[in-house]
Amino acid sequence: MRRPIHPFKEEILYAIGNCCLGLLLVAESQTGLCAVLIGDEADFLKTELTIRFPNTFVVQKDKIASLTLVTQLIEKEADYFHFPLDERGSPFQKTVWQAIREIPPGKTVSYTELAKKIGSPKAIRAVAGACAANSLAIVTPCHRVVRSDGSLAGYRWGIERKRTLLEIEQKRSFST
Repeated sequence: MRRPIHPFKEEILYAIGNCCLGLLLVAESQTGLCAVLIGDEADFLKTELTIRFPNTFVVQKDKIASLTLVTQLIEKEADYFHFPLDERGSPFQKTVWQAIREIPPGKTVSYTELAKKIGSPKAIRAVAGACAANSLAIVTPCHRVVRSDGSLAGYRWGIERKRTLLEIEQKRSFST
């Protein structure tokens, strides 16, 4: 009997590209897009990917289709993303992430408003935790979730990137 080359459960393909936010790592499983990570160093992003997806075999490619789509979502007039998603999280997290994807580009909601929207008005910290656990930056736009006073806080990829994303979206919404 032939042994597998790698004894891991699953293979994840990823590519790294540049965008206005820095480096962008986009990863796909057989099910769909499973990670969009933003940073300044490729090695850091690859490490982050392997931490988020243990027991997998990650393979770097020069290019994958979803990298172009996510880059367009950030930098061009694309406001919607058509690509299957492979979300990995608890049922509660998936509920939060779905509600976040319903926030229109250029708009924001507070953690409190989001908790109410999903029917768990006292779960404000859990909503914030779901945002922090989101592996699909931009596609599940946690940057649209703010504090109750409207101030920016708690973005895994940095407050400056959150501010930049909101500014890009607001400019688009004013130009249409």
